Amino acid sequence: MKPPSISPHMHALSTYIARAVRKAPPKAVVGRARLHLLDTFGAMISGTRLLPGEKAIAYARSLGGKPESGLVGTGMRASAAHAALANGMFGHADETDDTHPPSQTHPGTSVVPAALAIGERNGLSGREVLRAIILGYDVCARMLLAFKPQPFMRSGHHSCAFGQLFGAAAAAASLLRLDARQVRHVLSYTAQQAAGLYTNFRDHDHIEKAYMMGGMPAHNGTQAALMVAHGWTGVDDVFSGERDFFYTFEPDPGSAVREELARGLGEDYEILRASIKRWPVGGPIQGPLHVLREMMSEHRFTATDMVSLAVRMPDKELEIVNNRDMPDISVQHLLALMLIDGAVTFASAHDYARLRDRRVLSLRKRIEAIGDPTLTDPQRRWRAVIDIVLKDGRRLHHQTMAAKGMFENPLTPEEENEKVRDLIVPILGATRAERLIDALWQFDTLADVRELRTLYRA
Repeated sequence: MKPPSISPHMHALSTYIARAVRKAPPKAVVGRARLHLLDTFGAMISGTRLLPGEKAIAYARSLGGKPESGLVGTGMRASAAHAALANGMFGHADETDDTHPPSQTHPGTSVVPAALAIGERNGLSGREVLRAIILGYDVCARMLLAFKPQPFMRSGHHSCAFGQLFGAAAAAASLLRLDARQVRHVLSYTAQQAAGLYTNFRDHDHIEKAYMMGGMPAHNGTQAALMVAHGWTGVDDVFSGERDFFYTFEPDPGSAVREELARGLGEDYEILRASIKRWPVGGPIQGPLHVLREMMSEHRFTATDMVSLAVRMPDKELEIVNNRDMPDISVQHLLALMLIDGAVTFASAHDYARLRDRRVLSLRKRIEAIGDPTLTDPQRRWRAVIDIVLKDGRRLHHQTMAAKGMFENPLTPEEENEKVRDLIVPILGATRAERLIDALWQFDTLADVRELRTLYRA
């Protein structure tokens, strides 16, 4: 029988995935991975107390099944695939999770749940799981960079559901120690499950959005890897040949850059281009909050001193956060909170009552958000320019081209700890929260990742 024809990029990608957990990444990459792991745990634990998290817990409980992997922030366990689903929904239950700006994805919220689910199921070490997470970020990003994310999303698809699906599948497949041919079959089953529509932004309750941008990719990627691990065979190269994956989903099939799938694997680590939100709100609002906080700190003014505020931000990003009716993704609302409170916390960003607060509403009328196409850059986001007029006659101007948390301006460990404490102390208590934070900073020294269960359960 003639062996199947495998394209060079598929051969390189599948071979790399099969060997990834046996290769030590550079120390800088491991350090960044710990930062993103801690951030994702913070998002998952806080998400258990929001509506999407509550619905995910109830659904997972109704399914029963073999208790293989834990639901972070709870005392529950479920099958690996269902744990990945629930933890993924927890991770994007709001806007706290990390991002990868060049690919416009949120890798952590799907890659970490998939890797953790298989790691707990099989009793694997923290070192192996962390390497699989690094791999998942690589595959997630490269999938969308092959598509070109902005035209892909403009066609009605959503980058997160696609990229994170393949990132989760790669992480799970590597931990299951599948060989290169099995990995290719995993990628084929992953491609068969690819879905995700831009319409998720219409979801007022954030439940469908949390499913599509966290739980669904985590579950489906884990499921694809487990099916092949149980002997399922599939197509050997879904990324090339007649009517392949890109032919189906790329608006202009000829423009797909398939070589991106394997570009620089083992040398160019995409987790180094991922970003972490300083504030527990939508990514496009990071720039405006960063600039306003710096202006308030330098010039010492408050809401009562302000006549008007005009913020210019990337036009494509403003479309997502312009006067939204959800508090954590409305740029005008959050700038008003920053002016009144001097900061934005997880609690204040999710307080729906403050959407109706007269002081907030009065201040919002003096805040103008302007979409500026000159600030739009597919590779670099979180930019903002703010002009403020004060009652004493001062006119203030400030800007950032890389807000705190962007990969060019990453959070320090101390800043990340501060963010995560705000998210998890109300659920775990101060003592257990500190123990979990310390354990996650040393995650790759764990002999068995199940050791974390006593720390992350509420």
